Amino acid sequence: MINDLEERKARGHQVLREMFGEKWQKAYEAGTAGTGFGSEAGRMALEFAFAENWARPGLDRRSRSLVVIGALIAQGKPDELKNHIRAGLNNGITVEELELVILQTIPYCGFPAGSQALEAAAFVLKERGLTVETAKDRGNL
Repeated sequence: MINDLEERKARGHQVLREMFGEKWQKAYEAGTAGTGFGSEAGRMALEFAFAENWARPGLDRRSRSLVVIGALIAQGKPDELKNHIRAGLNNGITVEELELVILQTIPYCGFPAGSQALEAAAFVLKERGLTVETAKDRGNL
Protein backbone atom coordinates (compact mmCIF):
# COMPACT_ATOMS: atom_id res chain seq x y z
CA MET A 1 0.00 0.00 0.00
CA ILE A 2 1.09 3.54 -0.71
CA ASN A 3 1.65 5.45 2.54
CA ASP A 4 1.91 9.04 1.35
CA LEU A 5 -1.43 10.66 0.37
CA GLU A 6 0.08 12.80 -2.40
CA GLU A 7 1.88 9.77 -3.82
CA ARG A 8 -1.40 7.82 -3.70
CA LYS A 9 -3.26 10.59 -5.55
CA ALA A 10 -0.53 10.85 -8.19
CA ARG A 11 -0.58 7.08 -8.72
CA GLY A 12 -4.37 7.10 -8.97
CA HIS A 13 -4.28 9.83 -11.60
CA GLN A 14 -1.58 7.96 -13.52
CA VAL A 15 -3.70 4.79 -13.58
CA LEU A 16 -6.76 6.77 -14.71
CA ARG A 17 -4.79 8.46 -17.48
CA GLU A 18 -3.39 5.13 -18.71
CA MET A 19 -6.78 3.40 -18.63
CA PHE A 20 -9.13 6.15 -19.83
CA GLY A 21 -6.95 8.73 -21.52
CA GLU A 22 -5.79 12.26 -20.74
CA LYS A 23 -9.10 14.03 -21.39
CA TRP A 24 -11.10 11.71 -19.14
CA GLN A 25 -8.48 11.86 -16.39
CA LYS A 26 -8.42 15.69 -16.46
CA ALA A 27 -12.23 15.79 -16.10
CA TYR A 28 -12.00 13.35 -13.18
CA GLU A 29 -9.28 15.45 -11.57
CA ALA A 30 -11.42 18.59 -11.89
CA GLY A 31 -14.34 16.79 -10.24
CA THR A 32 -12.31 15.68 -7.25
CA ALA A 33 -10.34 18.90 -6.76
CA GLY A 34 -13.05 20.86 -4.96
CA THR A 35 -15.66 20.32 -2.31
CA GLY A 36 -18.66 19.94 -4.62
CA PHE A 37 -21.28 17.24 -4.44
CA GLY A 38 -19.65 13.83 -5.06
CA SER A 39 -16.08 15.09 -4.94
CA GLU A 40 -15.26 13.09 -1.83
CA ALA A 41 -16.61 9.87 -3.36
CA GLY A 42 -14.41 10.55 -6.39
CA ARG A 43 -11.36 11.02 -4.16
CA MET A 44 -12.14 7.75 -2.39
CA ALA A 45 -12.33 5.93 -5.72
CA LEU A 46 -9.11 7.58 -6.88
CA GLU A 47 -7.14 6.72 -3.75
CA PHE A 48 -8.47 3.21 -3.17
CA ALA A 49 -9.88 1.72 -6.37
CA PHE A 50 -7.29 3.16 -8.74
CA ALA A 51 -4.16 3.93 -6.67
CA GLU A 52 -4.34 0.85 -4.46
CA ASN A 53 -6.41 -1.80 -6.21
CA TRP A 54 -5.81 -1.26 -9.95
CA ALA A 55 -2.09 -0.64 -9.29
CA ARG A 56 -1.70 -3.71 -7.07
CA PRO A 57 0.74 -6.32 -8.40
CA GLY A 58 -0.41 -9.81 -9.33
CA LEU A 59 -2.94 -9.32 -12.14
CA ASP A 60 -2.44 -7.35 -15.32
CA ARG A 61 -4.94 -4.62 -16.20
CA ARG A 62 -6.50 -6.69 -18.96
CA SER A 63 -7.36 -9.43 -16.45
CA ARG A 64 -8.64 -6.89 -13.94
CA SER A 65 -10.84 -5.37 -16.63
CA LEU A 66 -12.36 -8.76 -17.42
CA VAL A 67 -13.20 -9.26 -13.74
CA VAL A 68 -14.68 -5.78 -13.31
CA ILE A 69 -16.77 -6.04 -16.48
CA GLY A 70 -18.22 -9.34 -15.26
CA ALA A 71 -18.96 -7.88 -11.82
CA LEU A 72 -20.68 -4.82 -13.26
CA ILE A 73 -22.81 -7.00 -15.55
CA ALA A 74 -23.83 -9.05 -12.51
CA GLN A 75 -24.75 -5.91 -10.60
CA GLY A 76 -26.70 -4.42 -13.51
CA LYS A 77 -24.71 -1.16 -13.58
CA PRO A 78 -24.73 -0.14 -17.28
CA ASP A 79 -23.29 3.38 -16.87
CA GLU A 80 -20.29 2.19 -14.90
CA LEU A 81 -20.05 -0.79 -17.24
CA LYS A 82 -19.63 1.58 -20.20
CA ASN A 83 -16.68 3.25 -18.46
CA HIS A 84 -15.03 -0.09 -17.73
CA ILE A 85 -15.67 -1.38 -21.25
CA ARG A 86 -13.82 1.73 -22.47
CA ALA A 87 -10.99 0.98 -20.06
CA GLY A 88 -11.03 -2.72 -20.91
CA LEU A 89 -10.63 -2.03 -24.60
CA ASN A 90 -7.77 0.34 -23.73
CA ASN A 91 -6.33 -2.40 -21.52
CA GLY A 92 -6.21 -4.87 -24.44
CA ILE A 93 -9.56 -6.68 -24.41
CA THR A 94 -10.69 -7.38 -27.96
CA VAL A 95 -14.25 -6.87 -29.20
CA GLU A 96 -14.58 -10.65 -29.55
CA GLU A 97 -13.43 -11.21 -25.97
CA LEU A 98 -15.85 -8.55 -24.75
CA GLU A 99 -18.75 -10.37 -26.39
CA LEU A 100 -17.55 -13.69 -24.92
CA VAL A 101 -17.42 -12.17 -21.43
CA ILE A 102 -21.01 -11.00 -21.82
CA LEU A 103 -22.09 -14.42 -23.10
CA GLN A 104 -20.30 -16.10 -20.17
CA THR A 105 -22.34 -14.07 -17.68
CA ILE A 106 -25.76 -14.93 -19.14
CA PRO A 107 -26.20 -18.35 -17.45
CA TYR A 108 -25.30 -16.79 -14.09
CA CYS A 109 -26.85 -13.31 -14.35
CA GLY A 110 -29.72 -13.88 -16.77
CA PHE A 111 -30.67 -12.76 -20.23
CA PRO A 112 -31.87 -9.29 -19.14
CA ALA A 113 -28.44 -8.55 -17.63
CA GLY A 114 -26.76 -9.90 -20.76
CA SER A 115 -28.99 -7.78 -22.98
CA GLN A 116 -28.25 -4.69 -20.91
CA ALA A 117 -24.52 -5.44 -21.17
CA LEU A 118 -24.74 -5.93 -24.94
CA GLU A 119 -26.42 -2.51 -25.23
CA ALA A 120 -23.74 -0.87 -23.06
CA ALA A 121 -20.99 -2.53 -25.11
CA ALA A 122 -22.63 -1.48 -28.39
CA PHE A 123 -22.81 2.12 -27.17
CA VAL A 124 -19.05 2.16 -26.50
CA LEU A 125 -18.22 0.37 -29.74
CA LYS A 126 -20.30 2.87 -31.70
CA GLU A 127 -18.37 5.67 -29.95
CA ARG A 128 -15.27 4.10 -31.41
CA GLY A 129 -16.70 4.13 -34.90
CA LEU A 130 -17.61 0.45 -35.18
CA THR A 131 -20.85 -0.66 -36.81
CA VAL A 132 -22.90 -2.61 -34.29
CA GLU A 133 -26.59 -3.43 -34.40
CA THR A 134 -28.43 -4.50 -31.26
CA ALA A 135 -31.92 -5.67 -30.37
CA LYS A 136 -32.75 -2.10 -29.39
CA ASP A 137 -31.59 -0.86 -32.80
CA ARG A 138 -33.88 -3.43 -34.44
CA GLY A 139 -36.82 -2.44 -32.24
CA ASN A 140 -36.86 -5.62 -30.18
CA LEU A 141 -36.28 -3.85 -26.85
